[in-house]
Amino acid sequence: MNMKMLVSRFIAILILVIPGFMAMKGFLMMKDAIFLYIAVHGDDSVTNPSFGWLPFLGGVALFVLGVGFLGGWILFRDRKRNYVGPRFKKKRPSTKSGSPSES
Repeated sequence: MNMKMLVSRFIAILILVIPGFMAMKGFLMMKDAIFLYIAVHGDDSVTNPSFGWLPFLGGVALFVLGVGFLGGWILFRDRKRNYVGPRFKKKRPSTKSGSPSES
């Protein structure tokens, strides 16, 4: 295997790993925001606990982007290899002839 092919495969792996890490980080951010909110309720010195909306929504955004990219890539690959069911196939215009308006 030549060096050009090795570099291109490495770049392809990076393109898939980076969104996976984004989704993982987003999930952890959401989990931490919820856990910290629940953990603060056990502390008697805190009188008004507040939820960390910014880290939670940032985590939602990272998670949705990462999973959406990976899901779209898998759907694109499976459509190319004809592994998907009829529901997920690309819509093609109908080429039926003999409609009543043509006669």
